[in-house]
Amino acid sequence: MNKKELKKRKKLLLELISAKEYQPMKAKEIASLLQIPKNKRKELQAVLDSLVEDQKISMSKQGRYRKAKERRYRQQNGSQTVVGTFIGHPRGYGFVSVDGEDKDIFIPEQAVNTAFYMDCVEVQITEEGNESKRKEGRIVRILSHGLEEVVGTYEKSRHYGFVIPDLARIQQDIFIPQEKALEARDGDKVVAVLTSYGSKNKSPEGRIKEVLGQAKDPGVDVMSVAKSLGLPMEFPEKVLKKARTAAQNLQEGDFKGRQDLRHLQCVTIDGEDAKDLDDAITLCRTPQGYELGVHIADVSNYVQEGSALDREAIKRGTSVYLADRVIPMLPEQLSNGICSLNQGEDRLTLSCLMQINEKGKVTSHEIAETVIRVDQRMTYTAVQKILDKDEAFMEAYREFVPMFLCMEELSALLRKRRKKRGAIDFDFPESKVILDSQGHPLEIKVRERSTATNIIEDFMLLANETVAKEYHDRGLPFVYRIHEEPDEDKIENVLSLARANQIPVEKKKHKISPEEVQKILHSLEGKAIEPMISRLILRSMQQARYATEDAGHFGLAAKHYCHFTSPIRRYPDLQIHRIIKDVIRGRMDPLRIQHYKEILEDRADSSSRMERRAEEAERETVKLKKAEYMKERIGEEFEGVISGVTGWGIYVELPNTVEGLVSVNSMWDDYYIYDEKAFRLVGESTGKVYCLGQKVTVIVEDADTAARTVDFRLKREEDM
Repeated sequence: MNKKELKKRKKLLLELISAKEYQPMKAKEIASLLQIPKNKRKELQAVLDSLVEDQKISMSKQGRYRKAKERRYRQQNGSQTVVGTFIGHPRGYGFVSVDGEDKDIFIPEQAVNTAFYMDCVEVQITEEGNESKRKEGRIVRILSHGLEEVVGTYEKSRHYGFVIPDLARIQQDIFIPQEKALEARDGDKVVAVLTSYGSKNKSPEGRIKEVLGQAKDPGVDVMSVAKSLGLPMEFPEKVLKKARTAAQNLQEGDFKGRQDLRHLQCVTIDGEDAKDLDDAITLCRTPQGYELGVHIADVSNYVQEGSALDREAIKRGTSVYLADRVIPMLPEQLSNGICSLNQGEDRLTLSCLMQINEKGKVTSHEIAETVIRVDQRMTYTAVQKILDKDEAFMEAYREFVPMFLCMEELSALLRKRRKKRGAIDFDFPESKVILDSQGHPLEIKVRERSTATNIIEDFMLLANETVAKEYHDRGLPFVYRIHEEPDEDKIENVLSLARANQIPVEKKKHKISPEEVQKILHSLEGKAIEPMISRLILRSMQQARYATEDAGHFGLAAKHYCHFTSPIRRYPDLQIHRIIKDVIRGRMDPLRIQHYKEILEDRADSSSRMERRAEEAERETVKLKKAEYMKERIGEEFEGVISGVTGWGIYVELPNTVEGLVSVNSMWDDYYIYDEKAFRLVGESTGKVYCLGQKVTVIVEDADTAARTVDFRLKREEDM
């Protein structure tokens, strides 16, 4: 193949791979699509290799080819520039985040050039970075503005006002002309629409769109966080109208073509305050082992593709569980009504019916449209009482006791099997915030995990894996939940630290397996450095996300995984229910396959983004309530563990999960030097060491609800 022929074939192949309808394929699949005979496939491989070398296309770990992401760096006037998103810092400087780059670019205060938070900017690189230092740059051009609204506190003057943004990363106050203040009072929390982004000599300007209420009013603090992240708080009227229409009572005709499983003993197990019950369980013993039914609300029966309900669900992506409220993906008429698997009500479901042997392996399964009736709505607390042989609870639920004991037995089998293949369980404590009727925190505690919660987790994981494997084997367009391998450099740094602490690590400079991570965690059990190494391993992990490519789930050590079990509160689950029902009903023709190929990648990416937004909102509202809780405890003493070490101080986590900073400036007994490789601070004169996992006694210095931070200082001799 000469150069001219190679160039021609590269152009044709790149056009194919760049086409909108193209889905990532292996070389063999591309050859089949293009009807290339076996004796010519080496030439195809040569063309693919050449395109990869040119960085026009890329190859995934599974050997599938796709168009390479656009290169972000380019030469301009003899210097290198890059496009990214500006993130400001309260102290005036900022960072630019670039897609595909692990480290942000540092922007000194004098080089920010009036960029506003979340602006898309072009940056000129002024100083190259290395392993321990970020690149440095200056913003040369603002390409577009990424933020349209700001949430903050209104400060009223006689003829005008200002909005002080809640988000400290927004460095400028927003000027509000008097006629655009919407009768906001001094101290009100407001949403302001930006009408001008300002300049060197002029503040950004805006108009008040919505007054949320006084900052101290119940619920306004949490609503401010939600609004600042763009979470939709209310459903449009046309969506509510559609929900009311869809939420009519079931008729016998709705059961046509479905397996009737109403004769099976069926339960839901959830938290006490759960209202959107989207999964139910049936289980019985068989001569070969177990027959487990995981029954999931058939939300797709009520939310039609392309409808107003569907468009709103795509926009939201997920339900959001904040400190004092839930922002649902679907209106309550559906989420808490006709879709919720309420006790004693006939409900339409999509069921994964699994035959499981005595070793906990699924030997056969069926995914079917069904109708069920839940016999008993159970809570985790009640089920745990039964498993602990509490006589009163065993008597109250005596007809269900054999089922719960069988669940415990099967759950242990599944957990043992998952652990054997290398699944990782970090078991870090989760926070639970107890509020009073006014939204003030009464208690911060660790969310309890128990055998009862494990049972549901194990059964849902099994159903998700079973469904994912079937649709991988079918080769149909699908949405998977993937968790990629850890970053090699990050994990190697952690492994080096583990070796230095005499923790056995089998290999060096290699792609670590989930089983090896599990072995390291097991060898850490009971040791003082366990929290330190465990946290560092967790931080080296990639974030799980949704994708159309089945790349497996590292943390679960699962080859195939998806989200099938929560369509009331997660859009990907609803999306794959539609795919499954098209297959069951024989509607998966070439046109339908093409339709899914065209939409699923966008659905997966959008769902991942909305999930990140929801996680940030949940995290920020919990931090807010923790700061409010600790504000009442300034001067009090607590025992804690060092959870983070930086050049500016140490982070200490209390047993109730509250985390605060001990600033290096408050450590008066010595000058402390940050040892980045060992994750510790070392006293220059005394040699005193503060490292991850170390127990310390701290005193609460301050708590800032606006910044959502808690400050500690180390206990001194004079405090005793």
